Amino acid sequence: MSLPFEPQNGPVPLEALRHSVSHIMADAVLRIFPEAKVAIGPPIEHGFYYDFELPRPLTDEDLPAIEDEMRKILSEAGDFEKSVMTREEAQQRLQKEGQDYKVELLHDLGAEEEISFYSHGTWADLCAGPHVESAKQVKRDAFKLLSVAGAYWRGDSDKAMLQRIYGTAWWSKKDLKKYQQYLDEVAQRDHRKLGRELDLFSLNPDFGAGLVFWHPKLGHVRRKLEEWWWELHEERDYWPVYTPHVAGEPVFRQSGHLQNYSEMIWAPMDVDGHPHRVKPMNCPGHVTIFNSVRHSYRDLPRRFAELGTVYRYEPSGTLHGMLRVRGFTQDDAHIFCTPEQLADEIVHVLDLVHTILSTFGYEYTAYLATRPEKSLGTDEVWEHAIEALKVAAERRRLPLEDDPGGGVFYGPKIDFKIKDALGREWQGPTVQVDFNLPERFDIQFNDRDNALKRPVMVHRAIFGSLERFVGGLIEHFAAWFPLWLCPTAAAVLPITEDQEEAGKKLQMQLEARGYRAVLLSDGPLRKRVREAEMEKIPYMAVIGGREAENGEVNVRIHGVKEQKTMEVLAFLDALDAKRASRAMDYPL
Repeated sequence: MSLPFEPQNGPVPLEALRHSVSHIMADAVLRIFPEAKVAIGPPIEHGFYYDFELPRPLTDEDLPAIEDEMRKILSEAGDFEKSVMTREEAQQRLQKEGQDYKVELLHDLGAEEEISFYSHGTWADLCAGPHVESAKQVKRDAFKLLSVAGAYWRGDSDKAMLQRIYGTAWWSKKDLKKYQQYLDEVAQRDHRKLGRELDLFSLNPDFGAGLVFWHPKLGHVRRKLEEWWWELHEERDYWPVYTPHVAGEPVFRQSGHLQNYSEMIWAPMDVDGHPHRVKPMNCPGHVTIFNSVRHSYRDLPRRFAELGTVYRYEPSGTLHGMLRVRGFTQDDAHIFCTPEQLADEIVHVLDLVHTILSTFGYEYTAYLATRPEKSLGTDEVWEHAIEALKVAAERRRLPLEDDPGGGVFYGPKIDFKIKDALGREWQGPTVQVDFNLPERFDIQFNDRDNALKRPVMVHRAIFGSLERFVGGLIEHFAAWFPLWLCPTAAAVLPITEDQEEAGKKLQMQLEARGYRAVLLSDGPLRKRVREAEMEKIPYMAVIGGREAENGEVNVRIHGVKEQKTMEVLAFLDALDAKRASRAMDYPL
């Protein structure tokens, strides 16, 4: 994840500095809690963490005391020194100190691996490095402990729950300040915070964890996205289909999903004595539709599209607002084509991906994900599919990064990672070639020679999950949605009661052109302007005596300092042009 500033360089990479500061932090925690057990403390992107078993739960209020202790250690500590021990010596030392987690880590080291400890004068840790040369290189005003969280030992929910302290460290106080400002901006854009403040969506644990309620404003955003999505797909000859939410268990066994993704598929329900499952994906339904009639080569390619809601079990600890949920709607499409048509079809999908992502100003990187260890199909089939993806990307002049082993069990894919306004990467669209489901479901078509042959199947989703995509849009735009998506486009503000009739007329004119508009007439103008700004309404049409008399409005636009007076019809036409362009900015 890139940052909006270039951090200062130091004598060693930032990762080594942060690794060293994590050791200083662990030393400080052990001074405060002598009975603590330490686990692992690696550097991570923009920071570090360390996991501990502690006698009591920590809160964020504990962090300043730990920071103070870290500064004391830095005033005493010297060089980071490496020492090498035999496995027996290391085990004796760690057992004597009661550091059970470190003993387990020691046992995991290969027989040929070096057993090393790093000390900074006051504490030593089992560690392979690297570190700064001296603790004196760590600036006392350039690190910060950020938060406390729970973390299972080795990410296994059957193992001990530890406490994780996150922190960050930089070579300069200036960079730390810039990073904290960046974190403040991230917090202000958090879709959960904005969702509460703007009444966009909610989650109700009594109704079910990980199930999103779309409130009217965000429902409007979703509806506009869906309308545009269907428009793009109809232009490209996709046919809309709709499939059931529940299917008999044998369908998912035949598809291979039950064997390969059993942990994510919800428990079976009994229907007339037969096990059924809520669908975790839409592809078996689309295959069933394709297989319902015999197809000729003249029918291909056949493109099916569905905004289909699916359900997958995600552990409760991973659920996160709209970004990680258990029920979500995929913009799913499946293409059935001949092998000769495959490259063209993938090119068309890549074009559509670019159209959608560029509309929102997303930069993106594409990754070619190849065969994983757990997979179906022959080497020949996989090589054919991978080559088709490469050829299509070359024709589209799309650079591909390598993701070895990152494919799904039924085929390789191109995954897109998108970068938002804050430089953060999100999982984005995916395009997957599948030679396996056609085989498993015995999909066939009559070719030119009247022989029955297998079509190739392409899976693709561009929004991916509508919940995740729209949650990301909230943060990308800080809920200042482009006009064509905006829940409330304009606030009409008559200055006095004398202009209320003119205000009501303008509101009606806006609504007649398909915009949602509110009339704000109670209280001082400054208060009403502030109210509209807080509600993320991009256009404020102020009507005073002169404007009412001349058929004009004084337009205040979010992000634009200068106000402008426009004729009402010119204002409405300018809004129409802005909406039609699907521009991301607001100036008229």
